[in-house]
Amino acid sequence: MTRRSTLASTAAVFALCAASTAYAQSDVQVVETTVARSANVCPGHSKDRTTPTVKLVPVGGLRVLLDKGLVMCPDRRLDADAPAVWYGQWGVYTWNPEVDGAGKLVAAQIDKMTRDESFPNDTLVWDAKGQVLKNRTVPAFEPRPGAAVRVKVR
Repeated sequence: MTRRSTLASTAAVFALCAASTAYAQSDVQVVETTVARSANVCPGHSKDRTTPTVKLVPVGGLRVLLDKGLVMCPDRRLDADAPAVWYGQWGVYTWNPEVDGAGKLVAAQIDKMTRDESFPNDTLVWDAKGQVLKNRTVPAFEPRPGAAVRVKVR
């Protein structure tokens, strides 16, 4: 009887390990797909600038982004006092990778917005503390030529 329960326990442990490995591989694929989408859409993309911030976003949030066709783009044109932007018309999150904390800031905003599934059509600009800035001018988002992005017409 003890041997059967030991075998059952061992089998259960292996099954859990196999399941967690498959889940981890799926998470890695989600990250890679998000980075690849950024490469196709974002003019300022580089793997070195994009990947660290993509990895800060919970995988569930990345899945929502991919499902809804939303994109994460680094943009060094953004000012230090307004380092993160949501371009609602385009479905694009941008951040300045050269500003300390901008990646964490945009990851937190993505996490919040994907949990609420609130993606306004308006452009939202955040300061370094995560507060929405009103009437702030930021550079227009311009996708790579030929990139397939979501465009909402008002």
